[in-house]
Amino acid sequence: MPSQEDFYKHIEKGYTTKGDYLTMGSAIYEGEPVSGAFVKIPLKTLNRHGLIAGATGTGKTKTLQIIAENLSEQGIPVLLMDLKGDLSGLAQPSPGHPKIDERHEKIGLPFEAKRFPVEILSLSEQDGVKLRATVSEFGPVLLSRILDLNETQEGIVAVVFKYCDDNRLPLLDLKDFKKALQYATGAGKKEFTAEYGRISTSSTGTILRKIIELEQQGADLFFGEKSFDVNDLTRIDEKGRGMINIIRLTDIQDRPKLFSTFMLSLLAEVYATFPEQGDSDRPELILFIDEAHLIFKQASKALLEQIESIVKLIRSKGVGLYFVTQNPTDVPDEVLAQLGLKVQHALRAFTAKDRKAIKLTAENYPLSDYYDTKEVLTSLGIGEALITALDEKGRPTPLAATMLRAPMSRMDILTPAELKAEIASSKLVPKYNAVIDRESAYELLNEKIERAEELARKEEEKEATKSSRRSSSTRRTSSRHKSTRQHPVVKVLTSATFIREVLGIMKKAMR
Repeated sequence: MPSQEDFYKHIEKGYTTKGDYLTMGSAIYEGEPVSGAFVKIPLKTLNRHGLIAGATGTGKTKTLQIIAENLSEQGIPVLLMDLKGDLSGLAQPSPGHPKIDERHEKIGLPFEAKRFPVEILSLSEQDGVKLRATVSEFGPVLLSRILDLNETQEGIVAVVFKYCDDNRLPLLDLKDFKKALQYATGAGKKEFTAEYGRISTSSTGTILRKIIELEQQGADLFFGEKSFDVNDLTRIDEKGRGMINIIRLTDIQDRPKLFSTFMLSLLAEVYATFPEQGDSDRPELILFIDEAHLIFKQASKALLEQIESIVKLIRSKGVGLYFVTQNPTDVPDEVLAQLGLKVQHALRAFTAKDRKAIKLTAENYPLSDYYDTKEVLTSLGIGEALITALDEKGRPTPLAATMLRAPMSRMDILTPAELKAEIASSKLVPKYNAVIDRESAYELLNEKIERAEELARKEEEKEATKSSRRSSSTRRTSSRHKSTRQHPVVKVLTSATFIREVLGIMKKAMR
């Protein structure tokens, strides 16, 4: 059995870093933390993405909170997707507790209560900075992915976008896009067929039904203006701390399609907007996606491919994605393979299926001379986790069962009054919360349809007037012709008998 001294050297060597780093806590040997055997994560590798997993109640959210706090202190902005509503406490300092002091004494780290700069964001009707994107910014490809359209339907979406671009019809919200679809097979059918080819009404009907389904999940609140500028996620406060942006998602847990829509839009916008960073010494932004299984649970194959592609590419922009979920198996293998940092809290073995899942989970971690990974996974306490990361050269660090440091901020939510005060002090609320509904495709196409209908009405009236005049003229002519032929006096005067009698009278008179 290796000695504690050997273990200390093993951890110290494996987690040595020359650059800036985050300290997660102290490694555990034979059930107790080894003071000073710090588990450190280099900032340089934090854009290689990560996973925080574990059973309910084992401390995943607090681990997320610890990492967010330490990133903020290092001047790195953070975006947290808060589906359970328990992260707002980052805005207030920890009240402290004897157990926190005891924990930090074992770890060998001082504890200091702090509050952090927080921005409250909202995707729904909840208070906070409103997150919106226009349909045009979302684009035909992502819209087709989230609607799970087939190839033919994707082509129709692309044609509708092209038509609106060609005719300067802004697609801002879903009602704009629906109106454009309806126009393509209704009043504008002839125009569309001439310029872009025939569009099937059955296909547009299917697309419309899927848009309505998306609307029913609340997407009509997300699509529109003013569009959120992702650069506002990278703000630094006056003390040099990175802003912790918290998106309140407590009311959309049962609407995974809306969550996926927002996620894809955000990541695509970040990728398109942020400059290439190459091999930077620190990330530009770190995103934590809590309850990550909601993204993958109902995702189509095309959507999963899109997510996998973004995960692979976005790290070149200095952006790290961290998935928080109950079990690593919740995340597709293709995505899991891209994750550098893994923080695994305890798993529970109540059934044969649970034991099988634990075995599979253990196989995702490096082999260790100091741990039986399967056994440790079921014996970790609250606030303890198995950790492996990437060192500065991109190599996996030794597996370390770790007693994690305590959060410096409050491990509870803000009161309604505190939340209201935090939102009231926001510099972004005045920028994004004003309702804007400028003239767009919906209004412009309605005007176009009205003009066409008015022109058609005038043409019908003109044609009706001409027809009436022709009919009246025909009746008068017909009436005159009929009177000349039938008048009795004319008939008598022009008859042969009458003429013979007149001639006979004239002959008699001449004699």
